[in-house]
Amino acid sequence: MADNTEDTKLNENAVANQEADLEQNENSNEELNALDEVAKAAQDVADSANGSAGFIAGDSPTLDYILDVTLQISVEVGRARMSIQDLLQLGQGAVVELEKIAGEPLDIYMNGKQVAKGEAVIVNERFGVRITDVISREERVLGLK
Repeated sequence: MADNTEDTKLNENAVANQEADLEQNENSNEELNALDEVAKAAQDVADSANGSAGFIAGDSPTLDYILDVTLQISVEVGRARMSIQDLLQLGQGAVVELEKIAGEPLDIYMNGKQVAKGEAVIVNERFGVRITDVISREERVLGLK
């Protein structure tokens, strides 16, 4: 009788292990499917950026998720380096000379990566930037190195 009980417990453990493996495989498949959807949406975005005419938001339900992602855009007027001693001597009215020459295009960053150049404009009493040059994909990749 003890042998039957042990066999039953072994069978129950084997079934439980198989069920756990199946559940893990299902979770892995769901993750892979989600990644496939994101990859397809990213490819749609890349295709549209490469000049696919007629791209309309709403064509792909997965793409709609990506279109709602917010990105931080910043514009850099210029940079300067100074010692801590010089920094501590700054006061109201002090002028910090930037490395960039007047009239030189401003750098436009998206999530910390330079994507374009532009010029400052005023729009309804607010600063804006007119994009004059979009950095190519190849130049952005070279900038990562």
